[in-house]
Amino acid sequence: MVDVIGAAELLSHESHHSHGSDGSDGSDAEMLAARLAHAQRLGNMGWAEWHMHTGETIWSGQVYLIFGRDPADGPIALPELAKHVEHDDVGTLSRLLWSAMEGVEPVQAEFRIRRGGELRDLRVVLEPLMGPGGPVGLHGVIQDITGRRRAERMMSESRRQLLEAREQAAEERHVMLALRDAILPDYAGRLDLPHANVAVRYVPAEKTANLGGDWFEAAPAADGRLLLAIGDVSGHGLPAIAHMAQLRHALVGLAMTGQPAHRLLAWLNDLVLHQLKETTATAIIGHLDPETRVLAWSQAGNLAPILVRDGVASQLTQPRGVLLGAASERPYELATTRLLPGDLLLMFTDGLVERRTRDIDVGLDLALAAARDVPARDLDAGLDHLLADIGGPNPEDDACLLAVAVPGQSM
Repeated sequence: MVDVIGAAELLSHESHHSHGSDGSDGSDAEMLAARLAHAQRLGNMGWAEWHMHTGETIWSGQVYLIFGRDPADGPIALPELAKHVEHDDVGTLSRLLWSAMEGVEPVQAEFRIRRGGELRDLRVVLEPLMGPGGPVGLHGVIQDITGRRRAERMMSESRRQLLEAREQAAEERHVMLALRDAILPDYAGRLDLPHANVAVRYVPAEKTANLGGDWFEAAPAADGRLLLAIGDVSGHGLPAIAHMAQLRHALVGLAMTGQPAHRLLAWLNDLVLHQLKETTATAIIGHLDPETRVLAWSQAGNLAPILVRDGVASQLTQPRGVLLGAASERPYELATTRLLPGDLLLMFTDGLVERRTRDIDVGLDLALAAARDVPARDLDAGLDHLLADIGGPNPEDDACLLAVAVPGQSM
């Protein structure tokens, strides 16, 4: 930033020397004048003098440019200066002139002028020209600081917008969390049933703004089977959460029909195609028969569940099924998997294993390795260890993990 008061003193000193008062030769004066003109252009400033006893006004060339005035028209006399100042700033100019005439130190102020219909911000530093009997005029430096003030206003506006965005994000975060808590089942830990233990983890994204449409369902159906489901609606934020709510609530209602999983997915696909346009979703839906321990399940574009049996973890073979909302009249297949005593089944959304910083196959390998160490007798602690082993919460996406453990004793 240019030191305007220092510049005033410098330009005052050099302007008097430019008149040849030190007796230097012409070449030195020309060099000094060139340097002075260059300094004025760099700082967009110039000097001016108003002599009260003679009425003479002297402007440097840069002041004419600042005011947008033709040098042929001559400088603006001090009594006429107020006519060129923005009306609301005339008082500022008046106080500046009085302060300059009454003091001995330089004084400064800012006011605006109109140049070609455009408001320009000026900073003016004035000091009295002293004669034998007191002040005989004013000398000053005038600098156009329009660019700087515009940049400051832009920065101020940017800070205001950023603050508003942060406040809005905080409000949306509160709404999203409250809405999610209202939508998902009350429990997010373990559900103990006579023939199986179920544990659930919803893992929010580290960046709360990236909360998405992941959901789960685990509840006894009317016919005695256990309904197990997870899903993920595309997108993030309130729209994704709203679509997730519609999809999950639709599943809860449709499941009351007792229809198999692949039929439920077909209905949900129709819902997404016709009611949740420009949205897609993944899902796994299954029914676990408590007597036979047979899981009848279907999937729509979701990663296959992991089955841990006798210390070996592998993904189940997927039945056919496309993303919900991707295509119509594409059949969803039904698969059956009989769980054995001691088995552990893990259903999860892609946010569990997918990271921007690594390939999804790497995440799957980590999940398979960690799943082998999840004890069926303590699913809660086991799922916490699994999440830590695969890298903790996903910074960019939330995830759901649903685990089903079959007790080791015979049923």
